[in-house]
Amino acid sequence: MTLRKTFAATTAAAALVCAGAAGAETMRIGITQNNVGVDSYQTTYEKAFIAAAEANPDVEVVVLDAGGDVARQIAQMEDLIQQEVDAIIIWPTNGEAVIPAVRKASQADIPVIVTNSNIAEAGFDFVASFSGPDNITQGSRSAEIMCDRFKALGIENEARVVQISGQPGYTTAIERAKGFEDRLPEVCPNVTLVETQPGDWNREKSQQVMEAFLVKYDDIDGVYAGDDNMGVGALNAAKAAGRAGDITFVGATNFAVGYEAMAAGEYWGSIYQSPVDDAEAALQTAIDVLNDEDVPFLNYFDTPKITQDNMGEFTKPVF
Repeated sequence: MTLRKTFAATTAAAALVCAGAAGAETMRIGITQNNVGVDSYQTTYEKAFIAAAEANPDVEVVVLDAGGDVARQIAQMEDLIQQEVDAIIIWPTNGEAVIPAVRKASQADIPVIVTNSNIAEAGFDFVASFSGPDNITQGSRSAEIMCDRFKALGIENEARVVQISGQPGYTTAIERAKGFEDRLPEVCPNVTLVETQPGDWNREKSQQVMEAFLVKYDDIDGVYAGDDNMGVGALNAAKAAGRAGDITFVGATNFAVGYEAMAAGEYWGSIYQSPVDDAEAALQTAIDVLNDEDVPFLNYFDTPKITQDNMGEFTKPVF
C-alpha cells in the first residue's frame, strides 16, 4: 500500500491517493469532503476512511476536501469525473448547490454515494445511495431526551428552550432541526421553543449566540444544539454568566468535549455517532454499489441516545 500526494489543478486542493494492489479489478473511488478542518469529527472521519481504503487491496481512493467551499467542491466533482473514477463519494457542502455536479457524474455513468449529510431531494434521482446517520431521527431523539429531563425536573408544562442549529443550507443542520422541532411538541406539548439561531458547527460562534440568548431571555430551561461542539460553546457562555446550573443542555452528536461535560454533570445528553463507523460505512457502500449488491437508497447506521444516566455504556468519543 502506498500513500502519496498529488495536486488537482482544477481544484487547487491537495488530493491524497491511496493505492491498493495493482490490477484490472481495482476499484478507483473518489471522495470530496465537506470541511475536514472545521471540527474533529470530520478529521477523524478522514483518517478512518483512508485507513479502511489502505486495508482493502481492491480499492484505490482519491481523497479531496472542499474546505467548506461549494465552488471548490463542484470543481472537485468535475475533476473526479474527468479522472473517470469508478465511483464518487460526496459529503455535500450545500445540499442544493451540488445537485448539478452530482447529475453530471450520474450522466457520466459514475455512481454517486452521498455520505453523512444528504443532498436535497431534487437530486435523489442522481444518487446511488446515501450512507450515514438518520439526522431527522437524531433530532427527534434529542427532543425526547430533553422532554424526559424536563419531566424528571417537573417543568414539562412551563419550560422554555433555545436552539443553536448548524450551518444554514446544510442538510444535516436542516434535518436535525426539523426532527427536534417536529418531535418536541409531540412529547412535551407545553414546552416553548422560543428562538433558533445558527452556530455554523463552530464552538466560538455558538458561545456568542448563547451569550446573546442569555441577554435577551431571563428564563431559559433548555438548549438544543445540532452537535456537542456547539452545545459546549453554549455551556461555556452559560457558565460564564452563572446560569448553567438552571439549564439542560442536549446535543445531537456526542463529541469528546460533550462526553466530558456529561461526566462533570454539566451537560445532560446527546446522540452517539461514530465518525469511524460513518467513514467505513461510506466506503463499503461504494464498494457494494460497484459490486452490484442490493444497497438501500437510505443506508442508515444506528445512532443511540446517550445521557448522564447511561453514558457508562459508551466509550468516550475520539473526536
